[in-house]
Amino acid sequence: MSCSDSRRRWGVILVTLAVAVASAGPATAQESITWENSTELSFVSTGGNSSASTLGLKATLTGTKVANEMKLEVGGIRSSIGVTTRTATGTANDFTVTETTVSQVTAENYFARGRYDRKLADSFLFAGAGWERNTFAGVQNRYSLVAGIGRTLVDGETGHLKADVGGTYTIQKDVDPTPGASDGFGGVRMNVDALRHLSPSVDYGSALILDENLADTQDLRADWTNSISIALSDKLALKTSLRLLFDNVPSLLKVPLVDGSGAPTGTTVLTPGDKLDRVVTLTLVIKV
Repeated sequence: MSCSDSRRRWGVILVTLAVAVASAGPATAQESITWENSTELSFVSTGGNSSASTLGLKATLTGTKVANEMKLEVGGIRSSIGVTTRTATGTANDFTVTETTVSQVTAENYFARGRYDRKLADSFLFAGAGWERNTFAGVQNRYSLVAGIGRTLVDGETGHLKADVGGTYTIQKDVDPTPGASDGFGGVRMNVDALRHLSPSVDYGSALILDENLADTQDLRADWTNSISIALSDKLALKTSLRLLFDNVPSLLKVPLVDGSGAPTGTTVLTPGDKLDRVVTLTLVIKV
């Protein structure tokens, strides 16, 4: 089967599942949609002899309507440092110092995704799409479609536990593509979402996503986020989280080639990046 035939097959499967999600169950036009927005903002800046800044932003818009739920998320993290070069002109006893500062980006990660859920008793159908960019991990653009079925295992006053599985189709454009590799592939995704109310003002959350590439079963990706949120008021909370990003077949990164003495040769080679990335954030959550 050719690559184009495979893409068409996965496209038909996912579109069929998405249509099934949208059409499942009776219509409820008489009910209005309830919207809720949550914005997470973090910023750190240092100055003086050295300068650095980190900005993180995530906005989540959720709409619910009886058995329907829609969620849109956008966000990203950007870190940069200021590299200062100092030079002196004149004599040892009479000189003028000149400073030149150049900003250099050290980390960037952006994403946007949407998802629609249709509840069926304790189970639910879902469909979604997403985009992400992480150039420092070698990913220029990654587009994905997913559709499948899930189940609510626990839903009560103390929290919830949900799990789902679906078929995916991914198109990945790397900064430095692997020669001869296809940029589109089908896969299977499993998601586990848990929330536990530790006290009236403290919540623990955990979200695990496993994504398997069926064209290359060695290419397993995982996205696991654990967080603790402390409510300051009905509208404000402090949240700290640890996100682990694992890619068993990481994208290739371009690095300069040096000779045996350490002198640059003027050429570059491609080498796999690290399999695991870690992101620790402390954010202010604003709910409206």
